[in-house]
Amino acid sequence: MQLAANRHMALIMAFLLLAGPGSALAAGNAHNGMKIFKKCAACHSLEQGKKKIGPSLHGVIGRMAGTAKGYKYSKAMAAHGKAGTVWAAETLDTYLQAPRKVVPGTKMSFPGLKKPQDRADVIAYLQGFSV
Repeated sequence: MQLAANRHMALIMAFLLLAGPGSALAAGNAHNGMKIFKKCAACHSLEQGKKKIGPSLHGVIGRMAGTAKGYKYSKAMAAHGKAGTVWAAETLDTYLQAPRKVVPGTKMSFPGLKKPQDRADVIAYLQGFSV
């Protein structure tokens, strides 16, 4: 009986590992994300190649961290990208929750989006500019 329970638990754990960390990411609403993005728009443009205080976020999803052309990143963010971080829904979700905690030394002074649904909505909105 104990052996069967252990196998069952092993199967559950294997499934959770295969599902990956992104499986807990909420479905985003791009329309709501557009409204929330106003917090980001003071520093970030969605126009390709147009930087402001921060880099353009056009095409951010799928881009290696710290590599937008024409923007001078902090050493910390450049190293984050060199370490292999690619901006995907999961990595953006983690970063947008607490940017300075995820990348100590980043130039980004924004404290983060604490609500998981807000992050999911902004990411859904950004996906429309990353095609």
